[in-house]
Amino acid sequence: MSIYKTIPCPELTAEEIEALHAKYLRERDRRISKKHNDQYISAEGKWKDIYEIDPYTPVAPRDPITGETDVIILGAGYCGMMVAAQLVKAGLTDFYNIDHGGNFGGTWYWNRYPGIQCDNDSLVYMPLLEETDYMPSKKFADGYEIHDHCQMIADTFGLRDKALFHTLIESLVWNEKTNRWHVGTNRGDDIKARFVVLAMGPLNKPKLPGIPGIDKFKGKIFHTARWDYDYTGGEWRNPELTKLKDKKVAIIGTGATAIQVVPYLAKHAGHTYVVQRTPSTIDMRNNQPIDPEWYKSQKPGWQQERIANFHHAAMERLAPHEPDLVVDIWTEISRNVNAELEAEGWPEISQEEFMRRRTLWDYRVMERLRNRCDIVKDPATAEALKPYYRYLCKRPASNDDYYPAFNQDNVELIDVAETQGLEALTENGFIHQGKEYECDCIILASGYEVTNDLDRRWGISRIEGANGLSIYDYWREGFQTFQGMTAHNFPNMFFTGFTQAAANASNSKTFIDQGFHIGYIASEALKRGAVRVEPSAEAQEAYITHLRSIAVDNSDYVNECTPSYFNNEGDTSKKRHIFGEPWGEGYYPFEAMLKAWRDEGGLNGLQLEIEKAAEPAE
Repeated sequence: MSIYKTIPCPELTAEEIEALHAKYLRERDRRISKKHNDQYISAEGKWKDIYEIDPYTPVAPRDPITGETDVIILGAGYCGMMVAAQLVKAGLTDFYNIDHGGNFGGTWYWNRYPGIQCDNDSLVYMPLLEETDYMPSKKFADGYEIHDHCQMIADTFGLRDKALFHTLIESLVWNEKTNRWHVGTNRGDDIKARFVVLAMGPLNKPKLPGIPGIDKFKGKIFHTARWDYDYTGGEWRNPELTKLKDKKVAIIGTGATAIQVVPYLAKHAGHTYVVQRTPSTIDMRNNQPIDPEWYKSQKPGWQQERIANFHHAAMERLAPHEPDLVVDIWTEISRNVNAELEAEGWPEISQEEFMRRRTLWDYRVMERLRNRCDIVKDPATAEALKPYYRYLCKRPASNDDYYPAFNQDNVELIDVAETQGLEALTENGFIHQGKEYECDCIILASGYEVTNDLDRRWGISRIEGANGLSIYDYWREGFQTFQGMTAHNFPNMFFTGFTQAAANASNSKTFIDQGFHIGYIASEALKRGAVRVEPSAEAQEAYITHLRSIAVDNSDYVNECTPSYFNNEGDTSKKRHIFGEPWGEGYYPFEAMLKAWRDEGGLNGLQLEIEKAAEPAE
């Protein structure tokens, strides 16, 4: 009996795969806008409140802070919290988490739209479950449950009294004389910090579609990241949208967020227009509760084992006989390849043969997912909902109610592939193919500033290191780091996320491990009496040279994808990819390299400036 639970997928001939590949390219070309990322507008000017204003928690007045601290962490979402927890473990307790939200949680604080859940396995995605002794309620936890668990993490690690909420960073400037970072904020703060950690996370700043006339619409308009229950009715933990009963609503976007929202609009709104440029891949959800008895039976270290298994299946490959512990859309292709190899008696195969098999299963799984669209009764709508691209060209989704929503008379698909978006907004609605559609409310499910230029993504006007060098100028042509977390000319500053490091399939795991490494460097610097630590130019150059020598070139795959934030909206001239420049040998070899570097103990490649002892009095 096989250890792999597979779902039947259609057989495809070589000719059919060739035809599908050609169709994938045609569908991509239909959707590529010459504006690429510039087809979106930033949440600034008239739209700044979408980013800056907190509609959930009143702002508490406080006096400006002008004192010193050891560490400033930018962000109090998963990334900032994971860094903070690791700093506590490293013995660093004098720090602030600074965030413009009103509580811990980051994206799980801001996003309160109806239907919000994680779309990765909760047992993998929700961090520090063993440390907080917490069992998620189901495979894909609700957003408010994840938010509440964030509060548990904050309390477990004593983070709450170290947080500065409703505070926007405006400047980070290095002072050569004092060896401190001056942190300026919109609250009048001028905090002097030994170290600064940029931990804002990738889903930090909402972006808006740059539709002509977006300023003209006189109805209600809001972004899903700032859901307005006062307008729609209902509340975060009980999203009964009763005030939409007689309203026409348009939702722009059909990514991971809209997939969760549309069934609620279909249930409650008088009429719903779903504006789609590119359909998502949507598998069955089958969101089952976690079995408490199973959970109690897990041995210490179970979560790290599950995370590693998920990473192998989703991003690399399962080893022979390695089970698939997660079993969902994210792991299906690797699971199917291993089931095939198991049936053949586990033959030894090359990496090239593995990729050949994986590519075949990619086409077969996508065909299975396209066939799911036939749940929709109208043939034209069903066809328009079918995703014609390779798996992982867009973020995979799962939902049991999205496709059935299109069988309701009050739900209408507006397919804008040919025009790469709506033609215009008017005072009363939107224009599609020359026809005006009136609506009362427009909901923007247009995502975040994930791959735009750094100053636009981060929203911080000044980040200046040694000799006034701007990080935006220094990184204009691409990242320049040592180990992905430090940079020459930016002493005592640490970076997280997707730079020149490695990325785990679970973001929270990436953030935990980066926080651990940052905590090690900062604590070692303090133990050694250092007031300044940064990589030498030579060490940084050597690191980047090696990183690029082991890089995996997947540009053909990426460039053939349908436009999305995964490939800079089809812009091949961009210097930065969503995942930065990842370590080509994989996540766990990267972590092993860092561990060996730490175990050696010399902080090789880093330059430490030791604080001079005071001259004895005469």
